Amino acid sequence: MRESRDLLSIGEAAEFIGVSINTLRAWDSRGKLKALRSPGGHRYYSKEQLEGFMSDIESVARVWAESPVAPELLPEQYCRTHDIFKARLDSMSIILNQSNRVGKDIVSLIDAVVGEVGNNSFDHNFGNWPDVPGIFFSYNIDKRIIVLADRGLGIRATLLRVRPGLQDDADALRVAFTERVSGRTPEQRGNGLKFVYNVASKYPVSISLQSGTAVANVSKNDSQLKIGLASRNIRGTLAKILY
Repeated sequence: MRESRDLLSIGEAAEFIGVSINTLRAWDSRGKLKALRSPGGHRYYSKEQLEGFMSDIESVARVWAESPVAPELLPEQYCRTHDIFKARLDSMSIILNQSNRVGKDIVSLIDAVVGEVGNNSFDHNFGNWPDVPGIFFSYNIDKRIIVLADRGLGIRATLLRVRPGLQDDADALRVAFTERVSGRTPEQRGNGLKFVYNVASKYPVSISLQSGTAVANVSKNDSQLKIGLASRNIRGTLAKILY
């Protein structure tokens, strides 16, 4: 099977996309990234398959957020500072306005929602990034998807400073999206996500946000906030916005 130069062993594939061999084995078992099998049972991957996986911005963001050691991101996907994030957010708004795919009123709402999610990551991890500072931020205009992620402390950890009675990640997401939280900056968290919830429940802008082992979903089609358990833990946050 290794006759083709485009086929990589599982070790080479792991290095190619920046994850561990055990992660690739787990993804193969779950069907997330299926391997080709040799007659002897060895796993192989084509470069085309891996490049296609890496072009899926949600998959790339999840790999970056979940991995014990952060894989290197493309420069255009990584915002190390808030100023870089703000500049790229402004560029995205211009592109959306020029695309004529959505109304200008919706573009302003998308800009506000993405801004709130990204600002939360910077504001509430300031000076406390566990390893890599900044956020993943990428979008696909054709697919109408925007993805943000961080390797920060997570929503529950930051809310515990002002809400020590929080039971778990699901409880933290409920508070963050539905209750006005008071506290000193950068301890304050949740007011921005309450705005996000209000927008997503009324307009054609939906959001799925995971932090820890919980994930929250809200959209205009079903304005009720739904919080469930995620299949895998993310220490920081991972948000997907559709419009």
